[in-house]
Amino acid sequence: MEDTKWIAFFSQTGSEIADIAEALGRWPDRIITNERPEHLRTIDPRIEERNYWTFPNKPTEENYLEVLTYFPDALVTLHGWLRVIPEVVCERSEIFNGHPGLITKYPELKGKDPQVKAFEGKYSEIGSVIHRVTAGVDEGEIKSSESVKVKNISLDETFGILRKISLELWVDFLKKY
Repeated sequence: MEDTKWIAFFSQTGSEIADIAEALGRWPDRIITNERPEHLRTIDPRIEERNYWTFPNKPTEENYLEVLTYFPDALVTLHGWLRVIPEVVCERSEIFNGHPGLITKYPELKGKDPQVKAFEGKYSEIGSVIHRVTAGVDEGEIKSSESVKVKNISLDETFGILRKISLELWVDFLKKY
């Protein structure tokens, strides 16, 4: 991974990217977020101090292709990126998404807020996956996954467990990449 250019996208706080970067001892070559009103989120201060790019709230194919011209062979990772990436971009790049829902066992957890769905559904097993990104939502080939059995946990505990699993998956995945 040390010689590979790395682009990381986020729509929420960016804290997952910062935690992964600190664990790896390496930051992405480019960090990208989308425009959102300040009252809807706070960007992690570790990301704030980095030189990150901001895309429009609804990025176009051209927005994605522009960044890829700077880093044509980059590994692209998505960390809470709440946008569907156009098919032409998916076909052109190596893009992977971390998804905090065990979609290998529960396909109904595809899409937004799988942590809440797993909690509300009182699932006995929760987990996260890393999958290749395609134009479909959470449809790409699973590259790695991890799960744990749970019982009678709170929503906050669900989020915490899934975040820990996701971070471990990303660090292992990126070390091997």
